[in-house]
Amino acid sequence: MGLEQYDLAAKMRSGEFGLAQNDPGQQLFDRSKLSAEDLQQMDRLFNSMARLRDVERLVMESSRAYMQLNETDMRALQFIIARNNAGETVSPRRLAEFLRITTASTTKLLDRLEAGGHLHRQPHPTDRRALVLSVSAHTHAAAMSSMGRIQAARIPAAVALSPEEREVVIRFITQTAEDMLASIRQPGSNPGTDESSPE
Repeated sequence: MGLEQYDLAAKMRSGEFGLAQNDPGQQLFDRSKLSAEDLQQMDRLFNSMARLRDVERLVMESSRAYMQLNETDMRALQFIIARNNAGETVSPRRLAEFLRITTASTTKLLDRLEAGGHLHRQPHPTDRRALVLSVSAHTHAAAMSSMGRIQAARIPAAVALSPEEREVVIRFITQTAEDMLASIRQPGSNPGTDESSPE
């Protein structure tokens, strides 16, 4: 799905993430104590979250196409840029831990990115046995003009909220993430999910 095909208003009208449509028998959640107004508002909330997920996927697809890199490559470059901007060094091992991939996969990834002129591997300034990673100047500029520019579009909406409203949003997102992660970890919930998987 490309940007020109995505209609946010249609997404909202679809009711794709409505509670009643997805759980008509209330097997997953008991809605009996919620008013019709509560349910309508929650449907709007979950559809708004779905819109954001869709837009984030479109942003990633657009940036990947612009920079001609895959998703793992993009995540690696974003991580290195962010940590370097914070004054930190990034080793191949630290990158592997962030990406949750094996050492062999990390080496292949770094070989590919270095061959493409996207990053540099240099000796650690104090430990000559170690390497540190940095993103090349032209790739850094490309990332800022694509992914960085689009991600910055989130800031005005956050600025428009009061500190109290931001705390409510933070609490909701944090709790939602924790609850969803806990549901994955429940025995038998998703046999194919292994949080410790290296790939």
